[in-house]
Amino acid sequence: MADFEIRNLHVSVEGREILRGVSLALDKGEVHAVMGPNGSGKSTLSCALMGHPSYEVTAGEIRFKGRNLVELEPDERARLGVYLAFQYPTVVPGVTMANFLRTALNARRGYDGKDKSRAITPREFRALLKEPMQTLRMDDSFLSRYVNDGFSGGEKKRAEILQMAALVPEIAILDETDSGLDIDSIRYVSEAINGMRGPNLGILIITHYSLILQFIKPDYVHVLVNGQIVRSGGPEVADALERTGYAEWAEEAAAGQPEEEVE
Repeated sequence: MADFEIRNLHVSVEGREILRGVSLALDKGEVHAVMGPNGSGKSTLSCALMGHPSYEVTAGEIRFKGRNLVELEPDERARLGVYLAFQYPTVVPGVTMANFLRTALNARRGYDGKDKSRAITPREFRALLKEPMQTLRMDDSFLSRYVNDGFSGGEKKRAEILQMAALVPEIAILDETDSGLDIDSIRYVSEAINGMRGPNLGILIITHYSLILQFIKPDYVHVLVNGQIVRSGGPEVADALERTGYAEWAEEAAAGQPEEEVE
């Protein structure tokens, strides 16, 4: 049994089935990439894994630490060690990055406002963020800014990876982290992610293009088309997609499926 398993997952949005039986097994220490064209269900997969209320799981399971995550709220999944880096991070005016990260870290540690031994100290907080902020090319002034308020696209994505570095998840889902980034920002983000790779972290990268996979080498690549995984393999799958695109698999996946638009 893998550390994190998606079993025959079916997901609907507003009554329309988007994911049609996705299965995937991810162990800690591995990096898996899910690639697919626009409208294939990639972001639906990431949102369903984290428990977004607009995405209804109609069948299947998501197994982690002996639990079916489908039965848990998003914050419970996060406390278990699952992290989602959003494709479109939310702006939170009035809340500084420092306060946001400290609050999240304290929640992860089980601090409830009473047992102060569980709260992160200012010294621990600074030490924890020093290296990832250097890797991501963030100066200290970044922490005093409101969460994603006035951030450029690259800054928002780097902030997502900084949160990942601070929270130290066991399973990290990265939803199109490379979307909208220039080559330098992709490099900085990739360096930070590669620095976190190890036996205690499993990473699921969801992406449209193979560029980020030139910096973060995946162990496995899965092709998602029309709500189904139509091919899985090693890094060579991404190389094949770079040459041929998704058309061949899109035609195969569409055969026999009901005629409806997948988002």
